[in-house]
Amino acid sequence: MQKVSLVIVSPALADANNGNWQTARRWQSMLAERYRVRICRDWSGSGRDAEDSAMIALHARRSAASIQAWAQQHPDRGLAVVLTGTDLYRDIAQDAQARQSLELAQQLVLLQERAPLALPAALHPKSRVIFQSCSARAPQHKTTRQLRVLVVGHLREEKAPQTVWQAARLLRDQPGLLIDHVGAALEPAWAEQALAVMRDCPQYRWLGALAHEATRRRIQRAHLLLHPSLMEGGAHVIMEAVRSGTPVLASRVDGNVGMLGPDYAGYFECGDAAALADLLLRCRDEVQAGSSALHGLPSPSLLERLQQQCGQRAPLFDPARERAALLALGAELLARP
Repeated sequence: MQKVSLVIVSPALADANNGNWQTARRWQSMLAERYRVRICRDWSGSGRDAEDSAMIALHARRSAASIQAWAQQHPDRGLAVVLTGTDLYRDIAQDAQARQSLELAQQLVLLQERAPLALPAALHPKSRVIFQSCSARAPQHKTTRQLRVLVVGHLREEKAPQTVWQAARLLRDQPGLLIDHVGAALEPAWAEQALAVMRDCPQYRWLGALAHEATRRRIQRAHLLLHPSLMEGGAHVIMEAVRSGTPVLASRVDGNVGMLGPDYAGYFECGDAAALADLLLRCRDEVQAGSSALHGLPSPSLLERLQQQCGQRAPLFDPARERAALLALGAELLARP
């Protein structure tokens, strides 16, 4: 029996190596056990498009043209729109096409537990949260000579690299700290700023874009993942850190709180570089002191508490859980009369 065809519309493909592409590729793999799934950047209704029986479109604004074409040509076929970040926290308030995408969808998929708060109440009945997932990995050996901090995110406004740079400048005279920053500069000005911080602050290294596997290994080796975003839909790198036993320091924005929980101890206010610097110094002192039980530090230490809290959230990001939710979504889309 031939498998039913589903299409995933993603505004970013493999060349972008960003969160939307990681989501599209993983969902294609998970849905492939039951459906024939392909990924495209744009859907027009011509050629192979005619074979598609349901659509899952990532990003309400950037995929708006494909969403509208599908709704016009196949009003009787299932359509899910996935709100992945900037569309949820910026575009639907400013862009008519993004809002229309929400109205056209039969299902709205959100990626963390606070995301529904950003939607109008009238849309809640057709919305659901599907936590993304990744494989679990064991932490690698971590040195006690210095605190190793990793930032993962392309250099752009939403990822708030300025907060990292300001904190690095505040800490330039502090030994025992290393901040590695992974991500491509999406504009030349971002690269210039990162290079200037490298010149001024020996603790900071901008590594540019790295392959996904290389980044995951760095997450395993780091004491902390630092995630200072201005807005987030549900960051891949947070779940990768949590599933690797690496604690997270994150800005207190809904997209991060929806991943780590409201009582998580590792938040700083968005853009507050001084508060971030204080947290980093506290964690450095704990690393250099070693075990809290041996050195008289409060038990548990901040790093130990963060690691415990991340461990409690880790089951949310289990692949079996995500796969079951996706297969249920596919079944509902195809059951639409």
